[in-house]
Amino acid sequence: MTREEKNKVIDELNAQLVENKNFYLTDIAGLNAASNSDLRRLCYKSNVQIQVIKNTLLRKAMEKNDVDFAQMYDSLKGNTAIMFAESNNAPAKIIKEFRKKEDKPLLKSAFIEESFYFGDDQVEVLCSLKSKDELIGEIITLLQSPPKTVISSLQSAGGQLSGILKTLSERSE
Repeated sequence: MTREEKNKVIDELNAQLVENKNFYLTDIAGLNAASNSDLRRLCYKSNVQIQVIKNTLLRKAMEKNDVDFAQMYDSLKGNTAIMFAESNNAPAKIIKEFRKKEDKPLLKSAFIEESFYFGDDQVEVLCSLKSKDELIGEIITLLQSPPKTVISSLQSAGGQLSGILKTLSERSE
């Protein structure tokens, strides 16, 4: 690879790091071709982009970025695959599901909305994180709850009120 090609790859990686606020560094070494294809297929279905990259090129892209990724440099050893996703928990769910069949991928580290996670033991924590869409759905549900309660109370009270008025009108006759 020429220096120009390396610089182009570094610039592309830096652009991806800027665009994506969620990415995972994983180790997929040791997966055979069929398992690797299965993992890539699962990532594609979940709208997660996965690519194997050279550690030195990724480190240079991280150094070029405005965010300080220095904490993640220790993760850049051995085989490294990077998983980009819009949803913060999608790659963790893929890792968890894929591990039902295989021992890999192993989580090295993750960057989620300005937070760092290190080590394979963080997969469960990352799976339990709620995605942006899930949080928005919960907020909408919470915001809708009080008006629904008030409307329901008024409707039931309206029925009771009409029953009382009917009883009172029958008494006066």
